Amino acid sequence: MKSLIGAVVGAFCVATPALAETPAAIVEDVQGKVDGIAFMDYVAPGKIIKLGPKASVTLSYLKSCVRETISEGVVLVGAEQSTVQLGEVKRDKVPCDTNAAKLSEREANQSAATTFRTMRSDAKAEPAKLPTIYGVAPLVQAKSGSTLVIERTDGKEPSITMPLKNEIMVGGKFYDFAKAGKSLTPGGSYIAILGAKRYAFQVDSSATSSPTPIVGRLLRLE
Repeated sequence: MKSLIGAVVGAFCVATPALAETPAAIVEDVQGKVDGIAFMDYVAPGKIIKLGPKASVTLSYLKSCVRETISEGVVLVGAEQSTVQLGEVKRDKVPCDTNAAKLSEREANQSAATTFRTMRSDAKAEPAKLPTIYGVAPLVQAKSGSTLVIERTDGKEPSITMPLKNEIMVGGKFYDFAKAGKSLTPGGSYIAILGAKRYAFQVDSSATSSPTPIVGRLLRLE
């Protein structure tokens, strides 16, 4: 079996050209012996993952919103889904917004400015759609040691201020509202503030407190 896995890995290495280290997916879960990755790691296209006997990994793709649970075998990470040899894969399409998963300050500020201009120029016009998360408890990627402030922009709601101490960060770089017992309001629009930077986003009106795939509630601010 080891020689067969080695042959598959070798074939993947030959067939796969060098690719840029742009994250394609995030690791949502790891069970058993899995080489080269850990919970909450990002993986880039071309990454090869070897799963031991009875091992499994769950990957959520940032661009395609495809969530895969892969059992055993060898995995070649792609741009929108994986190629799996000698193992089994279960795929689901989950609610997510690729603009939220790769939110940048420039995009966020443009979204906020566009919405404001639209509302000023035509009260009846449909405002620009902000990047959307599909769970009331965001998972925020931000630098440890900074302070995160969340403010409601379309209604009255107490702001949330969180010093991002390393000991409360998942994997050293994620603040999980669900783990902290905090939540936002379905349908609400918000600004996430990190120092002088501001990021606009909204919570889908159908969002609930039920467990939500990570990719559907991920806000990458850093």
